[in-house]
Amino acid sequence: MSKRIGLVIFPQFQALDMAALTVFEFANTLLPQPLYELSTLSLAGGPVKSSSGVALDSLPLGWGGYDTLLVAGAIGTPGPQPELEAALMASAGVTRRIASICTGAFVLARTGLMDGKRVTTHWAFGRKLQELHPALTVDEDKIFVREGSIWSSAGVTACIDMALAMVEEDLGVEISRKVARAMVVYHRRSGGQSQFSALAEIEPSSDRVKEALLYARDNLHRDLSVEDLASQVHWSPRHFSRVFQSQTGMAPAKAIEKLRVEAAQALIDQGHSSIGRIADMTGFGDEERLRRAFLRAFGQPPKVFVQQARSRNDHIYLS
Repeated sequence: MSKRIGLVIFPQFQALDMAALTVFEFANTLLPQPLYELSTLSLAGGPVKSSSGVALDSLPLGWGGYDTLLVAGAIGTPGPQPELEAALMASAGVTRRIASICTGAFVLARTGLMDGKRVTTHWAFGRKLQELHPALTVDEDKIFVREGSIWSSAGVTACIDMALAMVEEDLGVEISRKVARAMVVYHRRSGGQSQFSALAEIEPSSDRVKEALLYARDNLHRDLSVEDLASQVHWSPRHFSRVFQSQTGMAPAKAIEKLRVEAAQALIDQGHSSIGRIADMTGFGDEERLRRAFLRAFGQPPKVFVQQARSRNDHIYLS
């Protein structure tokens, strides 16, 4: 059964947000039969002019049901659109995922569907969104955020990252990687992406292997040897290593490094800047081991991520 994906637009929408649909389009080319049916939607249907002057044809939003609705953003903050917001609320009950792109969060927030949820938007408008809608929590640093059926992405091209994650949810990590390669974009963008999960990427099928990984994630400060992990699930070290390798395609030590790198990056995103302290907290033990792990994962040392985090924070405080 196909999944209908609709991009919701309005006068003066940002045309680059169409890139989100392109992700699903590329995914279709990698499947024996296309999964996604793509549409551009607006309140009344017909041509809708973007902020760049390019007009797109559209179907009425109330026409048919959709698996996923993506609400486009604008160059600035879109003003109130009561009829469009009411139509989105009416669609919510029969739509599996509803997402905002960039400042489309202002449209979606006015529906109340984001209340009580953590969301993101373009960093320049995060404070304004938070002030206007105190019932939600704005995380300005994230590329995208998922809270249940509600998704939101940061500025402009972040809609590609969010759409890739949706494809990964639907079709698995390999298809999303192939889409990223075909589009010549990052599958995992460095910086501000602690919403990605190393556990999800490792994807073991065995509950015992998953249990061992959850134990590791919660105890990164420990040694986490094969013997330690195997004992948590009552397997011999040899059997644990064999099953782990066959299900994940990597050795346990490599998986633990992925978890530690993810935790270290999250600490940097949260404002920690002492590389030595981060190495201690995540189980690397010393700065050199942490540095080598970052070079393997990202091709850059952790100090680059610390500098990027500081730069983002400076931009937020000065905006």
